[in-house]
Amino acid sequence: MVDGYYQLLMRESDIPLTAVSTPSGMLWEWLVMPQRLSNAPATFNRLVTQLFRPMRQFVQTYFDDIFVHSRESEGKTAVEAHLGHLREVLLCMREYRLYANINKCIFGAEDIPFLDCFLGKDGVRADPEKVCAIAQ
Repeated sequence: MVDGYYQLLMRESDIPLTAVSTPSGMLWEWLVMPQRLSNAPATFNRLVTQLFRPMRQFVQTYFDDIFVHSRESEGKTAVEAHLGHLREVLLCMREYRLYANINKCIFGAEDIPFLDCFLGKDGVRADPEKVCAIAQ
């Protein structure tokens, strides 16, 4: 997602708690969740997890990363099922006004890089470049 925390509006009653006074005496308040709040990561992760919970059979999330995986089912090919799953995810994002970072999106891949590993239909495997660097 694009600027994940900044997509979350602050609760009206919490806005004054984010106030910052500048040297010139101006008062600034955050209307969206700033990254410096101690509970921001947990709050953001909880929200994303709850939004995509109804799709947990084919969606996993890790903070602002959304993983959609599909298999053949109900007479549909894996590609047809995947397109349907992507549609559901994108409709959910549209409904809750969450925006994807197109530069981070990988569609239709059998393996995707994630946290120095690769995720795919055969599970998790180490990045060969990292393994080679350790082995040498």
